[in-house]
Amino acid sequence: MNTLTERYVHEVVRRVPADQRDDIADELRTTIADTVEARDEADPAAAERAVLTEMGDPIRLAARYADRPLALIGSEFYPTYIRLLRLLLVTVLPVVTAVVVALDVLDDNDIGSAIGTGIGTVLTVGAQMIAWLTVVFALIDRSRGRAGVAETTKWTPDDLPDTPRTADKRVVGALASAVWNLALIGLIVWQRTAEPYRDGGERMQVLDPDLWAGWIWPILAGLAGVVVLELVRAGKGRWTVPLAVPYALAEIVFALPLVWVLHQQMLFNPDFLASVNGDDWTIPDSFYTITILVVLAISAGEIVKRFREARA
Repeated sequence: MNTLTERYVHEVVRRVPADQRDDIADELRTTIADTVEARDEADPAAAERAVLTEMGDPIRLAARYADRPLALIGSEFYPTYIRLLRLLLVTVLPVVTAVVVALDVLDDNDIGSAIGTGIGTVLTVGAQMIAWLTVVFALIDRSRGRAGVAETTKWTPDDLPDTPRTADKRVVGALASAVWNLALIGLIVWQRTAEPYRDGGERMQVLDPDLWAGWIWPILAGLAGVVVLELVRAGKGRWTVPLAVPYALAEIVFALPLVWVLHQQMLFNPDFLASVNGDDWTIPDSFYTITILVVLAISAGEIVKRFREARA
C-alpha cells in the first residue's frame, strides 16, 4: 500500500538499525491509527495528514528512535570541542608555523619563500586541525549512544578542573609535551624530505632511509598518539584512566620499535656516519645501550606519571 502512513513509516524505519525496524514500524502504525481514530473526524484522510504533520519530520523521529544526534557535534561535547579547538589554533598552530618557517630558512631559502611557507602552513595546518578535530568529535558524538556510554559521559562535579594555579601548570606541561613531540615528528619528516646534511655536493638524510620501509611508521604513529592525547588532556583539564590507557599504548608503540632500531644500530644513515666520523671511528655499542635505557626509562616514567595523576 502507498498510503501516507506507509510512506511515513517507511521513511522512519529505513533510518534506524535493521534489528529495530519491524518493532518500530508496528508501533508507528498503531500510534498513527489510534490517534486518527481518536480524532473522530469526518474525513479520515485529512485526519491522517494532520496526525502525521504533528508527528513531524520522519528524519527527526528516526534520529530519536536511533538515539542519533542531528547536529554534527551535540551540545554535550560542543564546549570541550570549542576549548580544544581554541587551544590548538592559539598555541599549537603558531608553534608549528614557527618551526616550519625556521626549517625553511635553514634549508637556504630566502625570506620571501619563508613568508610564503608560513602563510601556507597557517592555512593548511589550521584547516587540517579544524577538519580532523571536527571529524573526531562528530564520530565520538555518534558512537556514544550505541556503545552504551551515554550515562558515563554526562557532566558531574568530578569533571571540574583543579584550582587555577595547579591546573595552569599541568596544562602548560601537557602543551609543552605535545609541542615537543609534534616538533620531533616534523624534524623526522623534514630530514627525510630536505636531506639537510651535505657532503660535498651530495645531500643525504641523517636517519637511515631504510627506516621508511617499515620501522619509522610505528614510531611516528606513537608520537602522533602522544600529541593527540596530551592535547585532549589539556582541553579536559586533568588526566583520567580512560585517557591514561591509550597514552600508555601510544608510548609503547613509539618506544619499542625505537628500542629495536637502536639495538640493531639502524637509526643513522650509514653514509652520514661515514661522512661525519670517517673510516677510523665508529659509534660505540655503549652509546646505543645507554640510549635504549634512557628511552625505556623516560617512556615508563611518563606512563607511571599519567596513571598516578589519573588516580590522584
